[in-house]
Amino acid sequence: MANINEVAKLAGVSVATVSRVLNGQDVVTPKTRLKVEDAIKKLNYEPSMLGRNLRNSESRVLLVLIPSISNPFYFEIIKGIEATALDYNYNILLCETDSNPERENIYFDLVRKKMADGIISMDPAVNIDTLKSLSEKHSIIQCSEYSTEGNIPYVTIDNEDAAYRAVKHLIKLGHQKIALFNSNEKYLYARQRKEGYIKALKEFNLPVKEEYMIYTDQLGFDNGSQATKKIMNLKDRPTAIFAVSDLLAIGALKELNSAGVNVPDEMALIGFDNIDFSNMTHPTLTTIAQPMYQMGTVAASMLINKINGKHVENTVLNHELLIREST
Repeated sequence: MANINEVAKLAGVSVATVSRVLNGQDVVTPKTRLKVEDAIKKLNYEPSMLGRNLRNSESRVLLVLIPSISNPFYFEIIKGIEATALDYNYNILLCETDSNPERENIYFDLVRKKMADGIISMDPAVNIDTLKSLSEKHSIIQCSEYSTEGNIPYVTIDNEDAAYRAVKHLIKLGHQKIALFNSNEKYLYARQRKEGYIKALKEFNLPVKEEYMIYTDQLGFDNGSQATKKIMNLKDRPTAIFAVSDLLAIGALKELNSAGVNVPDEMALIGFDNIDFSNMTHPTLTTIAQPMYQMGTVAASMLINKINGKHVENTVLNHELLIREST
């Protein structure tokens, strides 16, 4: 395989000139550029991307932090990130943190050691203090899950308004006893979605009952099932459920079907995210649709712009209430 020295010799120029041509620098005259390009073609020379990246102090790698690879919510976002990254000649490295600080530090070190150019964080449990400190010298974007602390740019939706719209829809259908299946309130999105739930109830002068609000540590099917068992055991049980994720809602639907509770006649149900499974259930699930693919493309564009020294603004994307058979 030909090397850069052979290209320089055949073209009659220095190695530095060949390097300038390869890096697209405009200090080389058109005549010299053509000589170098002709030599490259004749020798079938393929430059080392690793060497070029080292010279330019870049890796062309973007880290994508997610808490769990098994959560289907992240699939479309990752697709959007990857599509945009590839368009700009970047690769992505998917990093499952499992919300584990030791794992996070391993990935953070990749950026510190210049083995990655930046981070898109989707982990709601990420160590925000470490992330803030890292963002002072490195490019970081928060996607979907974010913290208002510090100055790390983010792309997300209006979680409070989305929850408000979902609960308002249930109220307009005639429901006055509405349960909330929520995540741990240490997460911002959980607090925001609870605020939207309460806002809708208060607007229609409906009581906010603590026993109707069930909190789960995880957002899995089993968590939704267990939460449903709790509300089914209440003497004055609700007639509708708003769950802050589709996984919780689908777990609830499974439990309701097993208990012989008709959805939506006896219990209406709304989820959140619009994962693919939400349109495959029986009945199909009414949900808040997040623009997940777009969220990924925007996050990747924001990160690449930040890497290139451009100013990046926070972005709030539109959401949609998809009304299906469960309400």
